[in-house]
Amino acid sequence: MDLMSITLLVRWLIGWGLMWRLPRLPDLSVVGSPKVSVLIPARNEESTLPNLLTALKQQTFKPYEIIVIDDQSADATPQIAEQAGVKVVQTSPLPTGWTGKNWALKTGYAASSGDILVFLDADTEPGEELLRRLVATVQHLGGLVSVQPYHRTERPYELLAVLFNLVGLMAVKLGARGGVAFGPAMATSKDDYERVGGHDAVAGYVVEDWFMAHIYESAGLPVSAYIGHGQLDYRMYPGGLRDLVVGFDKNFATAAGEVSWLRMLAVVFWLSGLFWAAWCLPASLFGWPIVGNSSLLYNVLLYLAFAIQLAIIVWPVGSFGAIVFFFPIPVAFFIAVFLLAILNLERGQIEWKGRRISTRWQGE
Repeated sequence: MDLMSITLLVRWLIGWGLMWRLPRLPDLSVVGSPKVSVLIPARNEESTLPNLLTALKQQTFKPYEIIVIDDQSADATPQIAEQAGVKVVQTSPLPTGWTGKNWALKTGYAASSGDILVFLDADTEPGEELLRRLVATVQHLGGLVSVQPYHRTERPYELLAVLFNLVGLMAVKLGARGGVAFGPAMATSKDDYERVGGHDAVAGYVVEDWFMAHIYESAGLPVSAYIGHGQLDYRMYPGGLRDLVVGFDKNFATAAGEVSWLRMLAVVFWLSGLFWAAWCLPASLFGWPIVGNSSLLYNVLLYLAFAIQLAIIVWPVGSFGAIVFFFPIPVAFFIAVFLLAILNLERGQIEWKGRRISTRWQGE
């Protein structure tokens, strides 16, 4: 076996190592009868909010209160929440130095009265056991507990998100006290939330979950994260391809420097093998420039090795179907969005949900 083949094998094996452990919320029982406040920030979420509110009514553990924080919506979001019989609060105009979601959650917290706070994005769809497991895990571990939802896809463009979902999980340590948080579903005790300064402490951060994890750890509190397969779903950016591009661009531009450099190095090494396989098969078919073994059989086997790996490791992450066997397409998309993120990082801002958002800290 030549040196290039050895390095490709190592890169392929790294992919397995990065995704070997994807823990879900443990099956624990809630202790006592805690008062749980579910806080839902919502801006123009009339198409997704009904699904979440219906799912919350079906929970085996019933929250003390559900609060929808309407963030200056231009659609029927507040009316839908009112018709569902939940508490609705309106945000005041966005202050300087705050992002919309953080301001909404601060507003919701001020209106809540629970001992445990659960923050849920309006586009999430929890299974009936989610709140029980989430609340029980907060009681058991303390600190901040979060869940990365299973990515349910419905339209073809959504399949392009496969690599973003994988890289986002590969680059972090999951499980109890892993030190990372996911914003779509987070839970914490009111005492711990107040101890770290709440959302005031991350007021100007676009990707507030990463930085919320930092302040919890800085306060000596554990930060734990799990995948949502079978427990929590969502559709990412159902509004169209542009929303998907801008959404991942936002995450790239603001959080890329916040992960462990060692894990990021491993992710980049694995990605380089995937990119290599994506190029070499068409290159050997069409006579394009290629470094290393140009044998068609060799490159077919290399391609299949990475395609099968993708199919297996993405199964608990999202419903991406056969796109994994045409992975050069999401590879090209991933590279394009990465380059766009670099450009927007230099510009310092992007547009999201009708607002100009800085890709840098917005505080004083």
